[in-house]
Amino acid sequence: MRLGLPLATVCAVCLLGAGTGLSATPPRAADLEAELVCPVCKTTLDQSDSPVANRMKAYIRARIAAGDSAQRIKNALVAQFGPNVLAQPPRGGFGLLAWLLPLVALAAGAVVIGVLVRSWSRRRAPPPGSPLDPALERRVDEELARFEG
Repeated sequence: MRLGLPLATVCAVCLLGAGTGLSATPPRAADLEAELVCPVCKTTLDQSDSPVANRMKAYIRARIAAGDSAQRIKNALVAQFGPNVLAQPPRGGFGLLAWLLPLVALAAGAVVIGVLVRSWSRRRAPPPGSPLDPALERRVDEELARFEG
């Protein structure tokens, strides 16, 4: 009974601390730059060197220093530049096609390969042809005997 109350208190503090993000690590600028697209050159920020991209990188670093989360930084950039600034398409609506079509194409390719392998493995050897003409078989035997020595 003596350990029950302190143990419950410690567990509650740990759970509340985990829920508020106290243990969360700050976002890395390199990770965010790989997830955001320059609105001018349409490449990710880590690959772009345009003036707009450089200003976005500086903004990201300033917001990280101020303690903002990655999602908050992304939301601010989306509010300023629009949803096309995100490198990943949205996971809903029309953007869902960008996530599903590659999976459908892989599944269709696997089915096609499976059908082809099955049909190739089920092919039978051609039926044996008619035996050679006796005169031709005798001639082949003579030629082989002469060739062998």
